[in-house]
Amino acid sequence: MKKVFDRAKSLKTAPFRYCPGCGHSLVHRLIAESIDALGIAEKVIGIAPVGCAVFAYDYWDFDILEVAHGRPPAVATALKRVMSDRIIFSYQGDGDLAAIGTSEIIHAANRGENFSVFFINNATYGMTGGQMAPTTITGQKTTTTPRGRDVKSSGYPLHVSELLSSIEGVSYIERVSVDSYKNLVAAKRAIEKAFRYQIEGKGFSLVEILSPCPTDWGVSPTAATEWIRTTLSHVYPLGLIKDIFREKN
Repeated sequence: MKKVFDRAKSLKTAPFRYCPGCGHSLVHRLIAESIDALGIAEKVIGIAPVGCAVFAYDYWDFDILEVAHGRPPAVATALKRVMSDRIIFSYQGDGDLAAIGTSEIIHAANRGENFSVFFINNATYGMTGGQMAPTTITGQKTTTTPRGRDVKSSGYPLHVSELLSSIEGVSYIERVSVDSYKNLVAAKRAIEKAFRYQIEGKGFSLVEILSPCPTDWGVSPTAATEWIRTTLSHVYPLGLIKDIFREKN
């Protein structure tokens, strides 16, 4: 039988148990492949909070620390300051980073902390039943907005990357997606860049990743990826948002 692909060395052999069509497994693989490509597995420490991201330790074969909801940036700050030779990254969903963890991410960015953030935006609270998240788009139906998000009562979708890009301490922010092979390649490139910037001591980096959640969106995996292309990526456009080193060159 022809081998389809080689498993990333930094992934354990445990099968993913995310919902069918979930983007977490894809992003886990991209991060593992990037770590392998850079040869930093022995120096990496990943930080995952409450939410679907909490299962990360089951799949990544390097050091993982589980922390309280919204607190990865605070813990990443401490780890990087006491172990500056380690490569530290946080892996956070939108409910975690953009809601309960808003203060932590903003102030870590403002301090220009030298670690990498991988921000999964699926426009919903995935683990707890599909409630409205700060990133839920206008008109989107969730278990807490059955008629669609209404800006009069719930406010507007929070554009985290654009918000953070205005902060002086941020060096690099890019928004990518996992809805197609082409975008997977771009996502991996961005993830590697965020790690490389940290290795080079360039400061705070964040990669926002648009990711499907078919179960809580109530659609098929195919329809979920299509919705990212036709709707979600129009609200959250893909592409480079900030790179101070590119701007200087």
